[in-house]
Order: sequence, then C-alpha cells, then structure tokens
Amino acid sequence: MKNYKDLEIYQEAFSIAIDVYHLSMKLPHPDKYETGDQIRRSSQSIKDNIVEGYGRRRYKADFVKFLTYSYASLLEAESQSEFLYELHQKKEWERIIQRLNLLGSKLYKFREYVIKKWKT
Repeated sequence: MKNYKDLEIYQEAFSIAIDVYHLSMKLPHPDKYETGDQIRRSSQSIKDNIVEGYGRRRYKADFVKFLTYSYASLLEAESQSEFLYELHQKKEWERIIQRLNLLGSKLYKFREYVIKKWKT
C-alpha cells in the first residue's frame, strides 16, 4: 500500500462524504444548516481520521486511535442519517445508512487487523 488512497475504507468514506454533501445541500431550511452541517462534518471526519491515522501508521497506537475516531464519526453520521430519513423519508438517506453500515463493518475489521497484525 503506497498511500491512504489505496485503502478501500478511505475510498468508500470519501465517496460517502461527497454524496452526503450533495444530499445535505438539498435539505430544506433550517435542516440544511443545522443537521445538514453536522452530517457534512461527521461524514468528512470519517475519511479525515483515516488519513490522519495512516499518516501516523509508524506508531501503531496512534493509527488505532485515529481509526477509532473514524469509527465514532461514522456512528455519528449514521445517527444523523437515520434522523434525516425519519424527518424527510428520502430513499437517498436510507442508502447512505446502508453504506455507512457496510463501511462501519469494514472499518472495524481493518482496525482489528491493525491491532493484531500491523507491523511498524
């Protein structure tokens, strides 16, 4: 792996962040600037913490810490997506929830791999 862009979890997190951004900008007021802003930040935090952890991969404990932060941001984005789905009943939010669930599973497994097998 040459850089963080080679990680499947990063690629999917980046794609979700882009989709969340576009979808949240279509929300009605005040959701666009309240919950919309929150979900934009939390979805971007998923990918950003993967990147920051990868940048510290030489220090296994730091890498694990940032993967944990990334997972926590994912759970936050999932909760916000569920809230927005309940409010607006848009199938797009349901798809975001499904994608976050799948990414959460992959991120958790990657974190476990780093804990058990990562060589610094």
